[in-house]
Amino acid sequence: MIWQDPSMLWLLCLIPLVAAAIWLNRWRQEKRLASFFDQRLINQLRRRYWEPGQRMRVVLLLTALFFFTVGLAGPSIGTEVREIEQRGLDMMVVLDLSRSMNAEDIRPSRLEKAKFEIQRLIQRSRGDRIGLIVFTGEAFVQSPVTNDQSALRMFLDIAETHQMPSTTTSFRAALEQVNVAFERMEMREAARVVLIISDGEDHGPSFDEVLEALTEQGVRIYTAGIGTRRGGRIPVYSPDGNEFIGYHRNRQGQEVTSSLEQETLQQIARQGNGEYFEISSSTSGLDPFLSRLDELQRGEFATEEYADYRNRYQLMLGIGLIFLLAGLVVPGSRSDQEDRLVNAA
Repeated sequence: MIWQDPSMLWLLCLIPLVAAAIWLNRWRQEKRLASFFDQRLINQLRRRYWEPGQRMRVVLLLTALFFFTVGLAGPSIGTEVREIEQRGLDMMVVLDLSRSMNAEDIRPSRLEKAKFEIQRLIQRSRGDRIGLIVFTGEAFVQSPVTNDQSALRMFLDIAETHQMPSTTTSFRAALEQVNVAFERMEMREAARVVLIISDGEDHGPSFDEVLEALTEQGVRIYTAGIGTRRGGRIPVYSPDGNEFIGYHRNRQGQEVTSSLEQETLQQIARQGNGEYFEISSSTSGLDPFLSRLDELQRGEFATEEYADYRNRYQLMLGIGLIFLLAGLVVPGSRSDQEDRLVNAA
């Protein structure tokens, strides 16, 4: 047995106090009557008084109070099987982990801001299955599509630029990995969506062919640019990512400034039947994306059955009501006929 609100059980401690208060009140009444009248007169005045009935009434009312209190605590006894239908769409979030994502023109950095927005996206998803692909010049599945938000957040938290073997950016590699990930998934009647978050720098080969293959499968590709057109310097960290070394420099020894290049991202969104959004320090940029998701078709993942404790508060309240009604019905005095029989005896 479990309780919905076990703190209510503390009210059971009041029942002995109520019983004691009733007994004390009766004792004071008896003592007061004895101070004004003798016992013969008291017996005459209370000739129809029925002591067992009065005691039974008190016991029944206190029992009703006990069951009412237990009912308020919400006792859950046994289990019942419930079915939940899960509906949603399949989404693959593609996150750029190139060195330029460490730029600090978006505070605290482009990468940290992107991860924060993806966390919000996961939190606001309505049963969607979401996967995570990270890419630079190469692409890897960081998390397969799942509706386990805790696992997805864990994989997102550990995504860092220093984990990638390449520091360049190739959208072709990212889209090819998306294509492979979708091919491995079972087909169902639900929209398939890709969200690419990047600063737009592309040093890879043409992605037109793989982009066309995805759109032919009905995949919608949205892009979100992160960064500013003014740009920012690129911090360089030690191989473990813990120690700041300096800022990235070119071969001439000059500090490199990375700025948002939205043209490539806009092209991908246009060819992928999606839209382009921008993420800045002060705004999310993904709220309109979430609105677009509401317009897409959601399919059924599965119908899950699970056992849950069944709240039996109605039973406790019903029993309490029976005792309450019985306490109100039990007479506290004898009828005239009963009184004559007692006197005759």
